[in-house]
Amino acid sequence: MSRENRERYDFKQIEPKWQQIWAEQQLYTVPDLSDKPKYYCLEMFPYPSGKLHMGHVRNYSIGDVVARFKTMQGYHVLHPMGWDAFGLPAENAAIKHGNIHPADWTYQNIATMRAQLKQLGISYDWQREIATCHPAYYKWTQWLFLQLYKHGLAYKKKAAVNWCPSCATVLANEQVKEGACERCKTAVEKRELEQWFFAITRYADRLLQDLELLTGWPEKVKIMQENWIGRSEGAEVSFAVEGREEKITVFTTRPDTLYGVTYMVLAPEHPLVEKLIEGNPRAEEIRQFIRQVRSLSEIARTATDTEKIGYPTGAYCINPLSGERVPVLVANYVLLEYGTGAVMGVPAHDQRDFEFARKYNLPIKVVIQPPGQQLDPDSMDCAYADEGVMVNSGPFSGLPNRQGLLAVIRHLEEQGLGRGVVNYRLRDWLISRQRYWGAPIPIIYCDRCGVVPVPEGDLPVLLPYEVQFKPTGQSPLADCPEFVHTTCPQCGAPARRETDTMDTFMCSSWYYFRYVTPRLEEACWDKEKVAHWLPVDQYIGGVEHAILHLLYSRFFTKFLYDIGLVQTTEPFTNLLTQGMVLKDGAKMSKSKGNVVSPEEIVDTYGADTARLFILFAAPPERDLEWSDQGVEGCARFLNRVWRLVTALAGELPAPGTAPAAQLAGINRQMHRITHQTIKKVTEDIGHRFNFNTAVSAIMEMVNALYQYKEAPACDRDPGVLRSAVDSLLLLLAPFAPHITEELWQLTGHSGSIHRQPWPAWDEAAVQEDEVTIVVQLNGKIRDRLLVPAGLSAGQLQETVLAQEKVQKLLAGKQVLKVIAVPGKLVNIVVK
Repeated sequence: MSRENRERYDFKQIEPKWQQIWAEQQLYTVPDLSDKPKYYCLEMFPYPSGKLHMGHVRNYSIGDVVARFKTMQGYHVLHPMGWDAFGLPAENAAIKHGNIHPADWTYQNIATMRAQLKQLGISYDWQREIATCHPAYYKWTQWLFLQLYKHGLAYKKKAAVNWCPSCATVLANEQVKEGACERCKTAVEKRELEQWFFAITRYADRLLQDLELLTGWPEKVKIMQENWIGRSEGAEVSFAVEGREEKITVFTTRPDTLYGVTYMVLAPEHPLVEKLIEGNPRAEEIRQFIRQVRSLSEIARTATDTEKIGYPTGAYCINPLSGERVPVLVANYVLLEYGTGAVMGVPAHDQRDFEFARKYNLPIKVVIQPPGQQLDPDSMDCAYADEGVMVNSGPFSGLPNRQGLLAVIRHLEEQGLGRGVVNYRLRDWLISRQRYWGAPIPIIYCDRCGVVPVPEGDLPVLLPYEVQFKPTGQSPLADCPEFVHTTCPQCGAPARRETDTMDTFMCSSWYYFRYVTPRLEEACWDKEKVAHWLPVDQYIGGVEHAILHLLYSRFFTKFLYDIGLVQTTEPFTNLLTQGMVLKDGAKMSKSKGNVVSPEEIVDTYGADTARLFILFAAPPERDLEWSDQGVEGCARFLNRVWRLVTALAGELPAPGTAPAAQLAGINRQMHRITHQTIKKVTEDIGHRFNFNTAVSAIMEMVNALYQYKEAPACDRDPGVLRSAVDSLLLLLAPFAPHITEELWQLTGHSGSIHRQPWPAWDEAAVQEDEVTIVVQLNGKIRDRLLVPAGLSAGQLQETVLAQEKVQKLLAGKQVLKVIAVPGKLVNIVVK
């Protein structure tokens, strides 16, 4: 090897070389079944937006370290990749440019991003690649829709939706920020549309209860899901409307405060509002207010700092317990989607109600008194929401309110005035999208037969290629007669297809099952093989998907379990949510102009450097601040490894040469450092995912090897040297797969380093011969001593007290007590 080649790692020649060899040897192609224990490692698949960004590189580098590590530990590892390929950006590109079809745009981007992933050396089994926009995939998305429909979990109803007039599509609540579309910043409108829903609320209790099973998930993610589901126990109570047959039903978690209701508030969308304001002189003003409110997002309406505005309808309802007349208002903070769209106002015991009542001069009635106090409604400056004794509550007065709460529910049920119920914040999943680039909903409408599901044998319902993309707010499918017009599969009469497509969350809610048998044509997956591989052992992705994607995936898995298609009730055993990649303190984005291109980094420094930096710079769960100096430092480190190993390669003994049975001096020290590093890196990857500290330990081992190399060759044990160099390469291999593969061959090995067993440490070799302990006098550090490792407390005390320096410190002092902590410190208490 030339001097230049020994001095520098030529990544531009070496990395493509090994990528080609791995592909030719199909090194990462995984057989379906094996006698080895299985391990399914999965990163959330990307949307093919054009090119990878550094967030992608971080996600996939983390997953690749785990997959390579587990493979070397002897597991049968499934590590696939695919594309979440349907979605709005592709269609918007078609509308904007007019000369590129969403399918063409998507497949071009997939080709680009696939090439980038291969350039990074990620160990994916590319024979399992899927794209959710391919008919062979969305055929089964449609099939799963039909299973949900067959079991009564897919249904259609009219609903108010967030509508972006610019993107011309329905938006989820999470896509509306401060009343505007998250993507284009256009003000969002409310529209009434016939929409398809999945009844996820039927699974609410199981989704909530089974969070306890997810011991491998971050606690913050489980809390986010728990809050999103939002289970609450209480009562549904009916208030008769004065002079009308209708009743207003409310849900309350505080039926113990029913006697304190002094007003009723309806959501602007409540169907009774228009009837109640008839004849009201301010009716047109109220209608204008309702139009304004309906254009706001849920978040804007319910935010704590949003001013609460209400209008009296002029109507009254009757408190079913007290018989009192209660004014009915309409207000901006009540939502039709939550509860019943009506809220009873109890201003004495709810702070929001208290502020609203003070603003509009509504009565305040105390029905819960705190122990030993007497609240005066006229002098209260805030609501009292804690526990106490019921007062002014008819037959329930004098009861502790927790006891009274249950008594009130029993009374309501006995009198037919209400019932105890469990309510949820979770709403059914709206899946309809008025767009082209999504999986068509497999439903046909027949004037004779009504709603007819497409027969399973007729799937997939294909997206037509020849369509016109217009910013009209209507799916291009609706303007495609060849798609719309069909025949009814039941009666043969002319019929029309559903022109809505499915929410892309539908595609990503089951993709991890399809990877198991991605080319299977006769079924969604092979049940036996899915039973072998699922659940996913380690799932990795951004915390921004902590609620919807993960919740929908859990719902799908439970449904599939219920109908006998899978044998697991949870899809992901362990979850790692990595932080964002920042630059100059902000998330990388094109709009901020702070984007660092992965292609640029790989071209300048190589894939191994890009991977190593992204793993070394911060623990995976924390945000990572980009640093050009950090990247350069990782490049320098890899070149240090290259120089070290190429310099030692000529004097290494044959592979497998063991260290001498008895080691001393520098050989014993190098042997110990090798095994300490193996232990540290193994535990950091396998138990803690502390990739940054694992890399740091490898760097320290390289420093130790450089020192060892400086010793005369005749003083170095050949087996220690061989073990140290081999262990270094094996430990570094998951992080920097190309350079280690090349050096593995240069040091006399055959076969890929990535198919070698992970090194094991010898616990006896790990133990230090000597340890540094602290000497304290009355708790203050006075000295540090190097003492033999393994001394007992008594031996440690005896050794320290015998030291000349310690005896000088104790001269003229009375020793009251000696506290010895083996391996750490000795504290001498004197006076």
